[in-house]
Amino acid sequence: MKRKKRTFQRKLLGYFMFFTAVVFAVLWLLQTVFLQRFYNGMIIKNTVAAADKIALKSNSCDITEYIDDLSRDNSVLVFITNTDGNILYSSDEYKKGHKNRNIETDMLKEEFKGGRGHYRELPENYDEFLNKLTASDVNEAELQTDDLYVYGRYIDFYGSDDKVVLYIGTTLNAVGSAARIIRVQLLWVTLLSVVISLVLAWFMSRNFSRPVAQLTEKAHKLTEIDSDIIFHEGFCSELDELNTTLDNTAEKLKKSQEFQNELLANVSHDLRTPLTMIKGYAEMIRDISREDEKQCAEDVAVIVEESDRLTALVNEILEYSELQMTNSELELSDFDISETVNSVVDSFEKLYSKEGFSFERDIAENTYIRGNASRLQRAVYNLLDNAVRHAGEDKWIGIKLKAENGKAVIEISDHGEGIAAEELNRIWDKYYTKRQRQGNGISGLGLAIVKQTVSMHKGKCEARSEIGKGSVFSIILDVKE
Repeated sequence: MKRKKRTFQRKLLGYFMFFTAVVFAVLWLLQTVFLQRFYNGMIIKNTVAAADKIALKSNSCDITEYIDDLSRDNSVLVFITNTDGNILYSSDEYKKGHKNRNIETDMLKEEFKGGRGHYRELPENYDEFLNKLTASDVNEAELQTDDLYVYGRYIDFYGSDDKVVLYIGTTLNAVGSAARIIRVQLLWVTLLSVVISLVLAWFMSRNFSRPVAQLTEKAHKLTEIDSDIIFHEGFCSELDELNTTLDNTAEKLKKSQEFQNELLANVSHDLRTPLTMIKGYAEMIRDISREDEKQCAEDVAVIVEESDRLTALVNEILEYSELQMTNSELELSDFDISETVNSVVDSFEKLYSKEGFSFERDIAENTYIRGNASRLQRAVYNLLDNAVRHAGEDKWIGIKLKAENGKAVIEISDHGEGIAAEELNRIWDKYYTKRQRQGNGISGLGLAIVKQTVSMHKGKCEARSEIGKGSVFSIILDVKE
């Protein structure tokens, strides 16, 4: 068998690999192409934040210690100068300033005026920065090159009567050598991670695809009676629900197949017999009795009778099929079952009274139930039709409707030949046609339709019979209070 290329496992594995490739592509971009930009952005942000902190504590007596700590922690160069460019204090990450000087003394104040020689020399770009700060309307300025960032502003300073200049500088290209190291390290990390990701993706795709493959194979074998495909539930709720749906579908297909087999096995004779008779009598009319008007009429009457029998047989099969295969709930309503029973009996009286049948009624009025009136009407019709077909020589049919103990009981009685005790449990089964073989039934589905209909109304069917004395068929339903 040729293996399909677009299987669920292969597509899932491909998506995992694509996801891995995207993740590492983004990682490479962030760690190589955009690393310097991120680094510069963070350095500039930290530098401005350090300037804000110095400005807030610039009038504190321990401002010089605070500047030393900030310069060391943030790797920045800090200069405090007067507006003429004379250094008042300086600090960097490697060397602290003259912390022990008492900047409140007059001598130190005089030193501040010309103290450039006691501190680290000003950077070459200081004059450019100072000019830009002087020209600024917001009292702050910044300079930026590929390798350097400078930020500054006017601030107050402890020990100085005038505004002083805060200059903070930091390098921006320090990440260059680190980036090369990161690239080499990232290369090895990527190779190792890709191998691990491929192995994990293969195992994960296999585990994900296994239940899907089981369900697929199970779906292929839905029509098989004995399917040995086992699905292990618990992987995910959606697949569990799909498995339950497939089981329900398989059960319905099985019932449908059984129904078809029973139809072929049990009804084929009933279909063949009326068709054979129709064909035979039609040939007789064509070849023999077409000149004999009386005989021709008798032959036509047989054809009509057999056609009616065939129509009734097909209708019963279709009705039972509809009851078996429908998935929708019945449309229920509150109605008077006594009116329904009376309506069916009226129809039978009009149809069979000319043949000598008598219908004795004992129907309680205003007996309401909740159900489907048309379905129950058909069920009562089938019981009456069964009673007429098996009535005794007196052609008496009894119809009783009573309400007792919260139940509506419909009883159809006859004085026919009766039913043997061993058959009573089987007469409600579909295609049980022993009496039909004797020429009194149609398809063996009439009582099965009654039982199915009553079961859908959560009722029950019963039958009592005695050989030679007749039978009583009952439908028991809940009364609507």
